[in-house]
Amino acid sequence: MTSYGVLEGDSIQVYNGSPYDAGIGSDSHFRPTGTTVPLAGVKLLSPCPASKMVCLGLNYRPHAVEFKIKLPELPLLFLKPPSAIIGPGDTIVLPPGSLRIDYEGELGIVMGKKARNVPEDEFAGYVLGYTCFNDVTDRVAQTKDGQWTRSKSYDTFAPIGPCVETAVSPSNLKIETIVNGEIKQTGSTSELIFAVPRLVSYISQVMTLMPGDVIATGTPAGVGPLNDGDTVEISVEGIGILKNYVASAK
Repeated sequence: MTSYGVLEGDSIQVYNGSPYDAGIGSDSHFRPTGTTVPLAGVKLLSPCPASKMVCLGLNYRPHAVEFKIKLPELPLLFLKPPSAIIGPGDTIVLPPGSLRIDYEGELGIVMGKKARNVPEDEFAGYVLGYTCFNDVTDRVAQTKDGQWTRSKSYDTFAPIGPCVETAVSPSNLKIETIVNGEIKQTGSTSELIFAVPRLVSYISQVMTLMPGDVIATGTPAGVGPLNDGDTVEISVEGIGILKNYVASAK
């Protein structure tokens, strides 16, 4: 059985319906069933049925500096397809012949309502919550192509999870990427060049955002390669840890 639920300590309260129908706390059909299951006994899937993932390039000053790229004057947008999504505990598959596949730990904004031309001061009314995101990237393809579609779009290149946290402020959250137990990236959302309210407003003026869509807010400095057999974890303060494994394509 596949269902949405609400995390309560070490248990999950099973719900009917979807939080993307009208949002938690509304008069939608998203309601508790009265059934509780232990967290340890379930397989977590990606919590976001995204029609698209709108991602930010170079949204942390130190990340732009490490790649020797001029800071963008406007948010630099690119898309990932929903076919790239995997959930917690799933495997990131390295494409055949790939030379360098990088991790990029990020905060993900999860949309709760259809959003078009949203004013910055009203952004929160359209956001369901926040999650951990790994913007896995083929660095060689990114350089060769001169644009980023192929490098960002391989199947399994968008791990999302472990949950959508609805009661956290996105303004100052610590982000870490850990590979095989070693911290590789550390940053804070307070360092974003374009903060969350600006991103929701700006992107919604470009394209309509749908419930379940994800905005990946960019990665701090310290990106680096993933290799066959690695374990990668994206930790965002107040949300949790997204853990995935890495394997070469068979």
